[in-house]
Amino acid sequence: MGRELSGEVEPRRVEERKMDHIQICLNREVEAKNITTGFEDIFLIHRALPELNLDEIDLSTEVFGHRFSAPIIISSITGGAEEALKINASIAEAVEELGLGMGVGSQRAALENPNLRRTYSIVRRKAPTAFLAANIGAPQIVRDYKVQELKVAVDMIEADALMIHLNPLQEAIQPEGEALYSGVLMKIREAAESLDIPVIVKETGAGIAAEDARMLKEAGVAGIDVAGAGGTSWAAVECYRANQKGDYFSEEVGRQFWDWGVPTAVCVVEAVQSTGLPVIASGGVRSGLDIAKALGLGAELAGFALPILKPAAEGSGAVKRRINLFIRQLRTSMFLVGARSIEGLREAPLVILGRTAEWLKLRGYNLESYARRGGRGWR
Repeated sequence: MGRELSGEVEPRRVEERKMDHIQICLNREVEAKNITTGFEDIFLIHRALPELNLDEIDLSTEVFGHRFSAPIIISSITGGAEEALKINASIAEAVEELGLGMGVGSQRAALENPNLRRTYSIVRRKAPTAFLAANIGAPQIVRDYKVQELKVAVDMIEADALMIHLNPLQEAIQPEGEALYSGVLMKIREAAESLDIPVIVKETGAGIAAEDARMLKEAGVAGIDVAGAGGTSWAAVECYRANQKGDYFSEEVGRQFWDWGVPTAVCVVEAVQSTGLPVIASGGVRSGLDIAKALGLGAELAGFALPILKPAAEGSGAVKRRINLFIRQLRTSMFLVGARSIEGLREAPLVILGRTAEWLKLRGYNLESYARRGGRGWR
């Protein structure tokens, strides 16, 4: 399967890299420094007369043929290392109880070392009915994996969808990076045509703008997870790793590109308006209010990972507590704009100001429609 491996050296290196990523994200400052998500420029219109009760609000929504109790998916985090087993189990238990969804980290490690499959398959055992997304990286489908291997990844967790992640920034900086993207769109198209579950393409913190979103739609994907800039910076993560390895050039390149990317709020508007596909808003989502703003911009779901990582290392109870806080904040946001349902929230008026508005206007987007829509916005 894929390239020839030198004994167990390459699988071991992949597992070590997974451990590095977990430890760095747990213990170092990995978020963007000088670029923001743009959510601070989004203002939902307060309704002093919401004409509904807080407990009447319905957060449920249906996306990708699955019913979510709230429009939340825990973004792809990890797998392929022993420490990942507990993290994935904790998250899976929480999303099962709360009726949400989650994605696992890249399954390359398990495809190359079957002994690591349990660090991924644990999620279906802990979450028999939740929405689960398998995950493989674009460079691997370009060079290594055909549809057969993608099906193995899907079957490993009995997935409801496959996420193909795009990480050109990370690969360009990573000391062992594989910046192999020539022909990737054709491979995405093959996956979308061959698999009998939705194929979702996601970025990993640098965003998906309109140009790429349109190409992905033409390739037949079922949805787009924009994973925009303003949250976790994988340039930062690889900068730390390069420092640990004494790789001066990778470290300095990572430092220079720490804040590279398209802000999440911008990505949501561009992807929604240019494709009409279901869009997942992730990248720096740090509250239920961020979720409300993302849905107001047109997203179907919101995803986050870093806020869940430390709670997941503690256990499912801590994960549920953090998610429930986001849900309470989302419900409060909906109450304050008079939205009974997620569809009502998506129609509620909002105003886009500041740098985000400047960016979108220069890109040719009409922002007045957001401010004038919705009437009372109740559903």
